[in-house]
Amino acid sequence: MNFRLPQRLAGLMSWRFALLVFASLIVLYPMLWVVSLAFSGQQSLIVGLPQDASLGQQLQALIPLPERWTLDNFRAVLTEQPFLRWLLNSLVVAAATTLVGLSLSCTAAYAFSRFRFAGRQRGMLLFLISQMFPAVLMLIPLYVIVVQWLGLGNSWLGLILVYSITALPFCVWMLKGYFDTLPYEIEESALLDGASHWTIFTRIILPLARPAIAVTGLFAFMTAWNEFILASIFMDDESLYTVPVGLRFFVSDYASEWGYFAAGSILVSLPVMLLFLALQRFLVSGLVAGAVKG
Repeated sequence: MNFRLPQRLAGLMSWRFALLVFASLIVLYPMLWVVSLAFSGQQSLIVGLPQDASLGQQLQALIPLPERWTLDNFRAVLTEQPFLRWLLNSLVVAAATTLVGLSLSCTAAYAFSRFRFAGRQRGMLLFLISQMFPAVLMLIPLYVIVVQWLGLGNSWLGLILVYSITALPFCVWMLKGYFDTLPYEIEESALLDGASHWTIFTRIILPLARPAIAVTGLFAFMTAWNEFILASIFMDDESLYTVPVGLRFFVSDYASEWGYFAAGSILVSLPVMLLFLALQRFLVSGLVAGAVKG
């Protein structure tokens, strides 16, 4: 009996490991195509095989490794296309969206978490209900409000305003749940020492909530960084395009430059990866360990 239990556990772990490897392959296989196409220097997705192709040739076609590794697609995207301009536009819009979204969501979440006022529960419920509808349903009202009423069409300000509003409900819910876990005794001690609510919020609560702020900021940044539909509708000037809108022109009805598209997609993912690595120490840090003694 003592020898069978480890064997069963080992069999269970091996089954789970095989399932994890299979799921990882499903996720990584499309990415392998993107990397192969980006470094192949070609623009076509079609892999030609003769009718009498052997099994080895068919298996080789399923593994999209380029015959010759080259940086021609990356060089063309960076030099022959206004990709760097689009990248700068996306960085400005995403950074401003993150700043505005965090500023509004942190103060709103703290108010919903610590203060009791009329409409508190209904306000949180409305935030939750707003997340139940597809984002496409907001296109017409957002276009009417931002473009026709406010006159902010084809401008960064209008796009930043729309992205901040879109990310605000999730950010408020995320931070409000985290603020609820922070012990209120910390604030009571600070109040007894004569600290104001603003001092408590800025010097005590925000430093303790850095893990949640990091996650929320990353979500707000990715919301603005990857969004395509709103940016393509609001922006008409090519010099103001964000990266998702600019990548669309590599694949059209008249020409399909899939190599440029793949190379641009890899370049677009690099800032998000760097931001995640920079925030990783906050994501895994402790919450309020040692904050309350006694």
